[in-house]
Amino acid sequence: MHLIEAYELMGGETAVRCLVDRFYDLMDEDPDYYGIRKLHPQDLSNSRQKLFMFLCGFMGGPSLYTEKFGEPRMRTRHLPFSIGVSERDQWLSCMSRAMEDVGLEQEVCRSLGKAFYQTADFMRNQPE
Repeated sequence: MHLIEAYELMGGETAVRCLVDRFYDLMDEDPDYYGIRKLHPQDLSNSRQKLFMFLCGFMGGPSLYTEKFGEPRMRTRHLPFSIGVSERDQWLSCMSRAMEDVGLEQEVCRSLGKAFYQTADFMRNQPE
């Protein structure tokens, strides 16, 4: 499976919204994700919407984020935040749990997991 097929395979916009909502719900509920939760504003509405829009395009669906905000420039947008190995791993763990909780097929989880790892590791701006 190619990443660009993930959007359709997982069920399109509705499935991406469910994934993003579960991801941020877990971040709020589980103290294991406190490190990344504290990097976000108290109100997660804007974060939820931006991640939803980004993931739609990232997974092969409509380029909602790019249409509204321009090129993602993800690393530049994350530079104000201290992101090391711990934050990367918390983000990946939270997203992995979210994918499992919403019932994504294993093939989709594996493909997205690889792409998420590469992206999350690229976001690191701290050595550890």
